[in-house]
Amino acid sequence: MERVLRGKVIVLGDNIDTDQIYPGRYLELVDPKEIGSHCLAGVDENIAPNFVKGDMIVAGSNFGCGSSREHAPISLINMGASVVIADSFARIFYRNSINLGLPLIVCKGISRALKDGDEIEVDIEEGTITLIKTAKLFQGEKIGEYAMNILEAGGIKPLFRERKF
Repeated sequence: MERVLRGKVIVLGDNIDTDQIYPGRYLELVDPKEIGSHCLAGVDENIAPNFVKGDMIVAGSNFGCGSSREHAPISLINMGASVVIADSFARIFYRNSINLGLPLIVCKGISRALKDGDEIEVDIEEGTITLIKTAKLFQGEKIGEYAMNILEAGGIKPLFRERKF
């Protein structure tokens, strides 16, 4: 896992639920590329087709609320999102994302400080976000050591596969 990421952002609002991230009408799909092509279709059908791999999602509070479906982080990963930064996350979405290898950073107020198309640099380990055009630094919450180990392994399943018991 790269610890320092750079890309452009798409800014979303508050209370984006798992059905907006990955609508239930696509649950029968199994091809990862096809799953990613419908990511955020409940917000705007044009996001996934125009999303550049490695770019980032910035959202308001309670991102990932709703059901516990793992399809939401799976679709973000397969759309190409390198990280999701939000004012806050629903707890089950947070754990599902970390377990699947998708980095998340909590940074209060970030959704009001950035706009669509802003380029940022994110230090996953330090929890910092830098707005490139102004060099403004935002301090988010650091990811805990155990969660970082999961992310560095590429998810919880790869972590347990590499462990020697």
